[in-house]
Amino acid sequence: MYLPPHDPHVDDPMRFKPLFRIHLMERKCATVECMYGHKGPHNGHIQIVKKDEFSTKCNQTDHHRMSGGRQEEFRTWLREEWGRTLEDIFHEHMQELILMKFIYTSQYDNCLTYRRIYLPPSSPDDLIKPGLFKGTYGSHGLEIVMLSFHGKKAKGTKITGDPNIPAGQQTVEIDLAHPLQLPDIENLRDFSELSRIVLEVQEQVRREEQEEEQRQEEDDCSQQAASQPAAKPLGVEGAEGEETAAGAEGTTQNKAPASQPFVLPMGVISRNEDYPRTCRICFYGTGLIAGHGFTSPERTPGVFVLFDDDRFGFIWLELKSFSLYSRIKVSFQNAEAPSREAFDEMLKNIQSLAT
Repeated sequence: MYLPPHDPHVDDPMRFKPLFRIHLMERKCATVECMYGHKGPHNGHIQIVKKDEFSTKCNQTDHHRMSGGRQEEFRTWLREEWGRTLEDIFHEHMQELILMKFIYTSQYDNCLTYRRIYLPPSSPDDLIKPGLFKGTYGSHGLEIVMLSFHGKKAKGTKITGDPNIPAGQQTVEIDLAHPLQLPDIENLRDFSELSRIVLEVQEQVRREEQEEEQRQEEDDCSQQAASQPAAKPLGVEGAEGEETAAGAEGTTQNKAPASQPFVLPMGVISRNEDYPRTCRICFYGTGLIAGHGFTSPERTPGVFVLFDDDRFGFIWLELKSFSLYSRIKVSFQNAEAPSREAFDEMLKNIQSLAT
């Protein structure tokens, strides 16, 4: 397992933690050991579920227990996961969220299902190279997000989740067709001024979406009314292509503009005060928020801030909160780890032994 660095040090490297290991003793003899807990390796089980998916099971979960009971387990987990003690966390809401995470994760006792992550493709027209990023999420701590590009949109998908937004959900969406011109540094400190700019763009986006829906409905009605498939009006397809090309060209031109001063508006909360004080470009975007248990999810307006090739930020307007994201540069393969092909073959051998 690769764990995020301790909150809120988003630029620190990932932390490595082994969860199980496989011993191939002979050609037809293999053992699996669970590495979870603090009593050393013990008996475990692994099996292939389907393509790109396998599961692990601990057969001796008593090895995960501590003599001091759940309280000692929680304090140990807190030091390892957060790098601090409960006494260091004064915020009551944060204490509640941390306790929820401990209860949720510890109940599985390393009996988990793993799915392969396929990284998004990269294009020369992308604003920055897509990939995995560590991000600050307020009292939830650090989480992993995958950034990908889809024409005029960029999406941040959660690889790890929390009690509000689970893994697999699209945490942020960036509208690359709507760059934001930030005010000068003094006016940028005024949250109401930034809010005004963002809400104006949000209204513009809403009108454009309504106009697009109306055009689509009119095209559908025209096609249904015609006895023959109606040809597209002259220039429509070309205009669409030109618009896409213009958008891509604009994005490419904006990949390395002159940097501009940046500061968070007064009242916007940031877990990491060590954010860059200059940025390249900003775009209108939306962020997904929800109650505990992913209840009442909604997309709310925000600002995507590109700092450099490896860092970006997102201002959550409604939450008055700022998330800072830093690229994960680890190769996800330690010196003793097998290649993907060797690991897949190892799993097949174990599966054949089990059957």
